[in-house]
Amino acid sequence: MIMKTSATIISTKVICKQPDRYIGWPTIIRTRMNELLVVFSGDREGHVCPWGKTQMIRSQDNGESWSSVSTVSNTPLDDRDAGIVETQDGTLLVFHFSDVGFDQWPCSLYSKQTYDSWRRHSGKLDAAIRKQWLGPWVRRSVTNGHTWEGYSNTIVSCSHGATQLADGRILMAGHPLNQRGEALTVVESCDDGLTWHILTMMPHPTIEGGFGEVNILEYESNRLIALMRHQHPDISKRYLWQSTSSDGGRTWCEAVKTGMLGYPPHMVALQNGWIVVVYGLRIDKQGIWACLSRDAGMTWDVDTGMCISKAPNGDLGYPASVQLEDGSIYTVFYQVDTPGEKPCLMATHWQH
Repeated sequence: MIMKTSATIISTKVICKQPDRYIGWPTIIRTRMNELLVVFSGDREGHVCPWGKTQMIRSQDNGESWSSVSTVSNTPLDDRDAGIVETQDGTLLVFHFSDVGFDQWPCSLYSKQTYDSWRRHSGKLDAAIRKQWLGPWVRRSVTNGHTWEGYSNTIVSCSHGATQLADGRILMAGHPLNQRGEALTVVESCDDGLTWHILTMMPHPTIEGGFGEVNILEYESNRLIALMRHQHPDISKRYLWQSTSSDGGRTWCEAVKTGMLGYPPHMVALQNGWIVVVYGLRIDKQGIWACLSRDAGMTWDVDTGMCISKAPNGDLGYPASVQLEDGSIYTVFYQVDTPGEKPCLMATHWQH
């Protein structure tokens, strides 16, 4: 018997807008002190540009109101794809990767004045600076995000950062620099995010398009689910794929395709034992979608997927969720609020 599922939307609203600036790729956590923290790449000129910074906002009232923006990381390169974890020791880990994609970004998308400013900035980035900053990073805070330690290289990057397991280890899967066409690499930290080493590989079929933007969830001790983006050349075929591990991430089965169309994924284990995944759909019914599993990821309710926010165009997504004490779900994402504006940070508060 198929159980019908629908989403009850409590509210959808802007939680951070920077006038004439572009915001993207957020992640949210609910801390042990019941504070919501959202990190994202902000103060940007566009989807690709030299100016991206890793930034943070806070809420102490379950997302009803939000603080002003603070900056976590601002390297000489473009800081992208912010992720955040609160570890069992109370340490905050904020992840991002620094890139120079603006060197190859089509100049036709911007004014000559804008592009010339990029070229001037790029000319200041000598080989030593690029070597120093290019790659995936994490910063630690033991002061609840009010001060930050130095940068540690995490070997791989992932859009929503890492996952801490019940045994204390912290895992993340992705591609090392310049190895995007190869098998996914799983890295591990055993010292609260200070250092990282390669644990294993996550196999996937050798098919058209690469895999990446992996999200890992531990749903039982040592039993893990990983959902990932498939970068098929045809956007209408970019389904989520899934791999599982039964030994704490040391070995993984080969990834298989799910029926969920969109990317990238973010999973949360709910109080009732179900799992919810959210992802962005950039074609047809554009917006933020959610899907439930009632059997630990063995099957997903694809036929009753829930749209929790419609969008005016396809520059959207990277949603991430937390469950609040009352059982409702709070999902953050980026998209355009008003046509003609640049994307901002938005949130939908909803129930399934």
